[in-house]
This record gives sequence, structure tokens and C-alpha cells, in this order.
Amino acid sequence: MTVSHTLPERRQTILRNIGRPRRLVAGGARLCALAMIVAAGGCATAIPLPSFMGIGTANDVTGSIPPPSAALSPFLDQEDWRRAKGAMGLALDPQGNGAPVSWDNPRSRARGAFTPVADAKPVDDKICRAFLAEIGGAAPARSLQGTACRDKAGEWVLGDVKPWVGRAG
Repeated sequence: MTVSHTLPERRQTILRNIGRPRRLVAGGARLCALAMIVAAGGCATAIPLPSFMGIGTANDVTGSIPPPSAALSPFLDQEDWRRAKGAMGLALDPQGNGAPVSWDNPRSRARGAFTPVADAKPVDDKICRAFLAEIGGAAPARSLQGTACRDKAGEWVLGDVKPWVGRAG
């Protein structure tokens, strides 16, 4: 038995089926968008990677980032720098008397001194002060001039440091 559709019935069937491909495409687009979101979600995952040279610490030093002590002398080790940084903080303290402050490390025989040479001044939400530094002992003797700035947390950070050429005269 054959079913014959009348023209209005056939038109309704065609119109009803026209929307189906659109719904299919819209559903597929939603599915693709969901798949992309799930796949891209892995991009925001943070996985801590330890140092490949041993136990990862905050003190890992790479060849591309010199340690802060390298600005004073490449011969200073971590303990030398710790002692030098303490002396630098005392010498450059804006409330201090401006006198030189010495440091030494009996183990490495490194020693030095910091002398503030200008008043402290505010620069970009930091307190900065110029200094002269003498480094010696086991390390080759160096006379340096530079600046250091204290941030809001109270940490002194070396700025521009270069060999001291002395006063022209």
C-alpha cells in the first residue's frame, strides 16, 4: 500500500525536517566547544618541577641568572653574601649614622665594608642610597660604587654596581 501525501502534509514534513540539520550542527558545535574547553583546561595546570641537578631549592643558581653577590665579586659564596648583605643593610639604613660597616667570614677569609656616600632618597616606592664598597681577603681586592634600594618588605637589593674610579682631581 502506498501512502500518498497531500501537498500541505508534504510541505509540513519538509519544513519540520529543515530544522533538524541545524539542531544537529548546533549540537555538534556545542560538543566541539566542550571538547576544546576540556582539552585547554590542562594548559592551566601547574606542576612543580624540581631542579634537575639535585634537590630543588629557592637557592638554585643557573648560568643565565647570576647570584646577587656576583655584582660585588664572583668570588663570594652564599655565606659571604649573607654577611655582606647584613653589613650593607646596617650601613645604608636611613636612620643610621653614615659610618662604614665592615663584615668578614673567617671560614672563607673574605671580608669587606660598606660606606654610605649620600642621603637616602625615595625612588619608585623604595628607599635608595648610594655606597662605596671594599671587598678583599681571599677574594681579589675590589673597590666598588653603587646603589641599593630597600623595598617595602625591608630587603636591600643591589642596583647599579661598578668599579670605583675614585675622585678625579
